[in-house]
Amino acid sequence: MPLALLALAIGAFGIGTTEFVIMGLLPQVAAEFQVSIPLAGYLVTGYALGVVLGAPVMTALSTRVSRKRMLMGLMVLFIAGNLLSALAPTFELMLAGRIVASLNHGAFFGIGAVVAAELVAPDKRAGAIAMMFTGMTVSNVVGVPLGTMVGQTAGWRVTFGIVALIGVVGLLGVAKLVPDLPKPEGVRLRHELAAFRNAQVLLAMAMTVLGFGGVFAAITYIAPMMVDVAGYQESSVTWLLVLFGLGMVVGNLIGGRYADRALMPMLYVSLSGLAVVLALFTVTAHDKFASAVTIVLIGALGFATVPPLQKRVLDQAHGAPTLASAVNIGAFNLGNALAAWLGGLVISGGFGYTAPNWVGALLAGSALLLAVLASFLERRTAAELVPA
Repeated sequence: MPLALLALAIGAFGIGTTEFVIMGLLPQVAAEFQVSIPLAGYLVTGYALGVVLGAPVMTALSTRVSRKRMLMGLMVLFIAGNLLSALAPTFELMLAGRIVASLNHGAFFGIGAVVAAELVAPDKRAGAIAMMFTGMTVSNVVGVPLGTMVGQTAGWRVTFGIVALIGVVGLLGVAKLVPDLPKPEGVRLRHELAAFRNAQVLLAMAMTVLGFGGVFAAITYIAPMMVDVAGYQESSVTWLLVLFGLGMVVGNLIGGRYADRALMPMLYVSLSGLAVVLALFTVTAHDKFASAVTIVLIGALGFATVPPLQKRVLDQAHGAPTLASAVNIGAFNLGNALAAWLGGLVISGGFGYTAPNWVGALLAGSALLLAVLASFLERRTAAELVPA
């Protein structure tokens, strides 16, 4: 595999770390800025909304410059945003830093996947793309837990400073190792936008928002839930995030393996299982062992939906998948934002730290209903096309 893939994987590692590490540090950030936990949850929501905005905008801008230069520019945004977060004197400036850092997210993965595929022979493209995305997976097993541990011992500002340094390494790697590939042809925006008139594309994206949102309704508030409800020590949140990351790895592998074989059945199983497990988390959160097992299952079932949902969007977008793919990455983060906001609402309403689990169960159940509806409409359309 070309060394350029390592540079892309390092960038993906940094992006994954900064996206998820905040969840283990919410109590520390909230305490320093003297804000409530639900208000601190806007640091998750703000990042997610930045991805939603940045994915299509940055992808469109990428047609004006070479892919290498665009990747470098995206890493500069990432570094600047994390430095602003690390140095922010107020909560508002930290939120601004989170949003700046998030603008690179969708476009980096979208453009990086194209670059990775072009660096290798056609029969090795899937492996090359997987190599880049390995950085995101590893970040949840290594980067996020270590970042949480550093933040709890040396201060959360140190964590974001280190993440900015990872961005510098990624930037230098892209500059040194990624070849300056030819400037891409101008995107025919009209054709790309036409994909969004397809009801199946919109349904798939709605499933992404609701299904993935179900995961983050619970995980956004995992630190206060495990400390105040399950009775864990604050330092144990690091290892609980490791378990969540391991569940993600397993779920992603299973979802990827079966997405090509039985896409819709895979969605039925993962979404229904996720809804049930999230509902049970309101009970298991009161026991240390049961809550740890549940966290693994949430990671596994939640991320088992990712490959089939992404493939569903690509399949239904047909000849114009680029923008649809980037927007669907934003849809994952729109789900994060929606869930973090709703979770904060129920906590603020006095329902307790386990209440977001019910929100997550309802979101995952709603995604399951949409999956059934999409399958029904697809069968009906196919039946109508069969000659009488």
